[in-house]
Amino acid sequence: MAKTGIYVGLDIGTTSVKVVVAEYIEGQLNIIGVGNAKSEGLSRGIIIDIDKAANSIKRAINQAEEKSGINIRSVNVGLPANLLEVAECEGMIAVNTEAKEITDKDVYNVAAAAVVRATPPERQVISLIPKEFKVDGFEGIQDPRGMIGVRLDMSGLVYTGPKTIVHNICKCVEKAGLQLDKLVITPLALSESILSEGEKDFGTTVIDMGGGQTTTSVMFESDMRFTHVEQEGGEFITKDISVVLNTSLNNAEFFKVNYGDAYPANTSEEEEFPVEVVGQDEPVKVDERYLSEIIEARMEQIFNKAKKALAPTDALNLPGGIILTGGNASLPGVIELASEVFGTHVKLYVPNHMGLRNPIFSNAISIVEYGSSLDDIYELANAAVTGETIIFTSLPEEEYNEESQPMVQESYVPEKPVKKQKVKEKEIETDENNQGNVKKKLKGFLANIFD
Repeated sequence: MAKTGIYVGLDIGTTSVKVVVAEYIEGQLNIIGVGNAKSEGLSRGIIIDIDKAANSIKRAINQAEEKSGINIRSVNVGLPANLLEVAECEGMIAVNTEAKEITDKDVYNVAAAAVVRATPPERQVISLIPKEFKVDGFEGIQDPRGMIGVRLDMSGLVYTGPKTIVHNICKCVEKAGLQLDKLVITPLALSESILSEGEKDFGTTVIDMGGGQTTTSVMFESDMRFTHVEQEGGEFITKDISVVLNTSLNNAEFFKVNYGDAYPANTSEEEEFPVEVVGQDEPVKVDERYLSEIIEARMEQIFNKAKKALAPTDALNLPGGIILTGGNASLPGVIELASEVFGTHVKLYVPNHMGLRNPIFSNAISIVEYGSSLDDIYELANAAVTGETIIFTSLPEEEYNEESQPMVQESYVPEKPVKKQKVKEKEIETDENNQGNVKKKLKGFLANIFD
């Protein structure tokens, strides 16, 4: 459950920077401020000019401050899935030679043990998510604090990304005069925010259709198992329209938003609109069917690339189907085209918050929701990863020792991403006649995605 307080989510996108200010009162989310500024200094989701990107952030922050009446100093920032890797990790420590209550410090130490293996120089640990603790061999424990035992084990997922991308985002936030509260993996936050518990557990594919890139992620058994980034998005559709119709980018964007449809069967050749063509004095009439065919060509290519990336995982057979979101998903006809390409159930996710009922705000809202919902166990584990100084309030005063280091007894961090590892197959108790197909699909998914 979210903690009471003010939280700010910052989504640095290729086409725009979104800021959402939310107030949580007894777990209820209230959006009190929004900022939305045109992005500069980004290309295909990656920061290429820190100063320009920082100025874009400032403009969005200023808008959010004016609307919320709050002076924003710290933000939760979304991190794109570019070159993101997910791996399982395990760690073990000896709590004490004598049976003793497990404390915050023990959780901190076992998390440090879980990621003790050196990370490649070009990569950085972004987040560690504890999945399960064991106390003296007893499994399935979510919070071991207060229990007694002599051995504590932890298993979890560790997310790593390129140092360059992480550094550039952090530097932009700093140059914008802000403090970084949490660095949130955007596709993970998005999936956690928009999917139901059943969709997370049984498996669902989320496709975030942004301006500069399209991110595909798969949730299964409540974990993000797979991510793929295709460097094509809404900007490419606009450029296609501009090139084919020989008109400016501004005109092309206007035609896409006001007349565009991704599914030509929904349009008519009789409906026309004037286009200012470069080199001609008079506007040229273009019908909506022709415009739709331009949009369809690029959109179909994006979907086919996502489908190809998903093919080895067999994710298209998961019960949750596909959920589309992001600014590019708001075009009419996208659902029909996606259903045709993927051959599975597809639906559109639109935030239901007053004033923000547009998919372009999905990421910013999810960053706020995810960042505010992280519990004490997560905070302790990630403090161990980042080296943040923690005052262990659960320790007796005489046991405080600022120079103490984690007791690392044993640890293991697989080198390969989770998607290439075997995991225990999910057992589903179902009626053979009615649920056999679903069970078969789940087995196929596990056999393909994690082998």
